[in-house]
Amino acid sequence: MDILLNLIMTPSVARNEIDQLGASLRRIDQKLLASETHLGGERVWYQGGEPYFDLFVELHQEQILWFQMTLRGSVLSWKRTDGEENGAWQTGKTNELKTDDVSFYAASKLIERDREPNRAFLELARDILKTRAGDDIFDGILEIFARSR
Repeated sequence: MDILLNLIMTPSVARNEIDQLGASLRRIDQKLLASETHLGGERVWYQGGEPYFDLFVELHQEQILWFQMTLRGSVLSWKRTDGEENGAWQTGKTNELKTDDVSFYAASKLIERDREPNRAFLELARDILKTRAGDDIFDGILEIFARSR
């Protein structure tokens, strides 16, 4: 399993695989999500074409407040912080690929933060999101990446 995680964490993921991952993200019906966020905004969910690949985005007045992408046991999240346009980035690992009893319950996702942001995973996530350029939400996330460079 560590080999799989190391492969996905490197920038050497094949271009066609990145394209396939981006194309597989499908927006999930809003009725399946909580109707409002804590600020009265909207939460949008995209599910990828393979297990453990999804993207959640929280919007308020069409402005992205938070997003989280999980892929094959890795996670990236960003949150707008007060007075800071660039916000706060975090990467980590989830328990989704572990086979203990807790992880068999689909709603239980535990996240262990990385000490330092995983730059390779940040770049991979950005490359996947770039395949969806032209969609307002994806463009908004890509703008956040651009501001944070």
